[in-house]
Amino acid sequence: MTEMMVLEIIKQAMIVGLQVAGPLLLVSLVVGTVLGIMMAATQVQEFTLTFVPKILGMGLVLLLAGPFMLHTLMAFARFVFARLSQAAPW
Repeated sequence: MTEMMVLEIIKQAMIVGLQVAGPLLLVSLVVGTVLGIMMAATQVQEFTLTFVPKILGMGLVLLLAGPFMLHTLMAFARFVFARLSQAAPW
């Protein structure tokens, strides 16, 4: 396995990681920000209130984007196994 192949796999892993984790992190960020603004406006200081909306939002994203995430991870696994089979010394 050459250095270029390893770098290609690492680059692809980072891209896949962003594609899979990005929607969940984005929803969590947006929900947390909106709830934080609402809590600041109403002067509610209960920080445990943000957990339930975040979990519901992330669950909804998993339901909607789950097939895309699974397909992306499976394609990456196929990519890695194909590269590893090309790098076999025998």
